[in-house]
Amino acid sequence: MKTVPIRVAWLGEQDCRDCAVRNSALFAGLQEVDFGELHQPIEDIILEPPAVLYRIGERGRVVFTLRRGLVKLVKYLPDGNQRIVRLLRHSDTLGLEALLGQPYPHDAIALTRCEICTIPVSLVDRLSHEQSRLCHELMVRWQQALAEADRWLAEFSTGTARQRVARLLLWLSETAPGQPVPLFGREDLGAMLGLTTETVSRTIAELRRNGLIQEMPHNQLTLDQSGLRHIADG
Repeated sequence: MKTVPIRVAWLGEQDCRDCAVRNSALFAGLQEVDFGELHQPIEDIILEPPAVLYRIGERGRVVFTLRRGLVKLVKYLPDGNQRIVRLLRHSDTLGLEALLGQPYPHDAIALTRCEICTIPVSLVDRLSHEQSRLCHELMVRWQQALAEADRWLAEFSTGTARQRVARLLLWLSETAPGQPVPLFGREDLGAMLGLTTETVSRTIAELRRNGLIQEMPHNQLTLDQSGLRHIADG
């Protein structure tokens, strides 16, 4: 774990050119002068899958900003099976429950290699009282989290298996159109989409046979965007 002073993060030093503190998430609307008298550090951590960022029921003292990678939010069914209720990606904020003193409602687990900033709740509280822009940004983050939860329920839990898989692959490509997307394990895919691993395997194989996806090295996929969009919208 690496400690990154706020001013260092803001100025873009120590490989923080794309730091989420600087360019996105909670502090996107603030100017450098807003950080002038703050001395509390932000910590920079790296998680390798399947490391756990936090567990359901824990009460945290920090919120998290995801700089790179994917994190899955997991709930567990009464039979012990897992359900991935959402994925978090670049610039998303995790653990907002800590700002209200509430326990985390999910396990947050690294799905790919992740670079994460941990931001103390005390720092956010202080800034939110001093800077109206941060209060507004907090509300934006809550709204975005709710919108993404609604999207997951609407797009990835309904429709045929082919539609669900196609929609997920297109969602993964949104942050870098035209670039390969990660291919997860069949169990994770099933837990995201509410499908059995067997159904996921058959669907992936069918899409591959039809030329809609092509496997690349390092568990990456290239996509036929228009073909997948036709399935997703069908």
